[in-house]
Amino acid sequence: MAEQVNMTAPTQSPPQAASALFLREAEVRRGIELLYFGYSHLTRTIDEELDRHKLGRAHHRALYFIARRPDLSVSDLLRLLAITKQSLGRVLTDLTTRGLVESRAGDRDARRRLLRLTTEGKALEARLYDMLSAKLSRAYSGAGQDAVSGFWAVLEGLIPPGDKAAVARLGR
Repeated sequence: MAEQVNMTAPTQSPPQAASALFLREAEVRRGIELLYFGYSHLTRTIDEELDRHKLGRAHHRALYFIARRPDLSVSDLLRLLAITKQSLGRVLTDLTTRGLVESRAGDRDARRRLLRLTTEGKALEARLYDMLSAKLSRAYSGAGQDAVSGFWAVLEGLIPPGDKAAVARLGR
């Protein structure tokens, strides 16, 4: 049986404005809930594609950051992901075995392992990015430039000061 497709545009209620008392428990809880559900639905966008490759979200995060910074060191990736060395080891072993990531010795220090996506890894990361980008771009368009800037400011405010430089370097 064919799946029915709703051809009408989804109705979207206007965004709820924050009250002047935006630091009250109700407003903070609303922010936590929206952050949780928004992120959860965004990441579900790529779960099927990851599953096809027998990969999980930790694999995606590693692919994403390696794509952003070719020749990223294993220790820098470990700091970015804030996971255990053992967990990262499993993720990198999977990605390397599947031909998605390659590792080489550093130029100045052969003990330093530098990571880079293979051609296949770049293609997979680009597909995952396109899927996430489409969904996030729709949300950005609906919210408008000022709301997006405010959203970024809130997210940046959640990042500890010691981590902000590492995040800023990703954009360069």
